[in-house]
Amino acid sequence: MKLLKPAAAGTLESSDCFVSIEPSENGIEIDLKSDVIRQFGDRIREVIGETLETLGIENCTISVTDKGALDCTIRARVESAAFRSAEIKEEIPWEKL
Repeated sequence: MKLLKPAAAGTLESSDCFVSIEPSENGIEIDLKSDVIRQFGDRIREVIGETLETLGIENCTISVTDKGALDCTIRARVESAAFRSAEIKEEIPWEKL
């Protein structure tokens, strides 16, 4: 997937996360802020990386502010931000996700 512009998804509410993503040429750069980074920081980074890999994204800068989101919520927010960035509005490949 080719990212075209900066985009975001999510909120800063409890049990959610806010994700912003933008195109880059320097591989994947993850900026993570979380209230539970000591306990779950590695897992959150893993979920972000797996989701980007599934979407075929190899270059981006992604910032995630986590407020205790579950893995499925993090995945959904990363996917939403990526689709918005790539300007994909129709024919989303849900079966691959």
